[in-house]
Amino acid sequence: MSIPATLLELAPRVKSVCVMTGAGVSAESGVPTFRGTDGLWKKFKPEELASVEAFLRNPEIVWEWYSYRRKLMENVRPNSAHLAMAELETLVPDFLLVTQNVDGLHREAGSADPVELHGNIRRNHCQSCGEDPGSEFKLEDGHVPKCPSCGGLLRPSVVWFGELLPMDEFGRAERAAKRCELFVLAGTSGVVWPAASLPFTAKTGGAYILEINPEETELSRYADGIIRSRATEGVPSLLSAFKQLR
Repeated sequence: MSIPATLLELAPRVKSVCVMTGAGVSAESGVPTFRGTDGLWKKFKPEELASVEAFLRNPEIVWEWYSYRRKLMENVRPNSAHLAMAELETLVPDFLLVTQNVDGLHREAGSADPVELHGNIRRNHCQSCGEDPGSEFKLEDGHVPKCPSCGGLLRPSVVWFGELLPMDEFGRAERAAKRCELFVLAGTSGVVWPAASLPFTAKTGGAYILEINPEETELSRYADGIIRSRATEGVPSLLSAFKQLR
């Protein structure tokens, strides 16, 4: 796998790295896409199930859909890209992983404290008070689980249509993008905002922008270096280069 020559020159001196990952990384672990459901769920648009309005209107069916999605992910495991990112984190003094994925695979792979911009489908919180109950809850006999603290309805901890990103998490990502020397885009097309603003923030701050993607994206023309490969090939190659040069 060919690493851009300019990045090889830079790598020994890099002390701050920010990585942003998207659906392309999770897809290589077999995570089903948001719209890749079948059977009963084909008659629904995701927008009809992934919004506060849909949840308040029919919380049982929204819980059923997310239970179905969680079931599909039970046997999904981190791939070589997830694992390589977790190891790369140990080589760089200032490292932050930012992901648009909700599957929790970066945490499972060993990433210490990733920013999950769109939440985590494996977690729940209360729609009323916002509290995280800190334990697993499931739909029991068609009844939506209730918050132990206030009795409100529990919901999956993912960002739904019409909701803002968690500002504290986005703030962490933005600060990392501003200070990093290397910003890596892996498996993301970079079209979903405000996440798509992060590479521009990094570039304005003088960072080297590296894209790892088998296809050209909207962000390709802004990249300083490109590895045209799948994340499971490109990220381990980047890790190997860092290990050899540091």
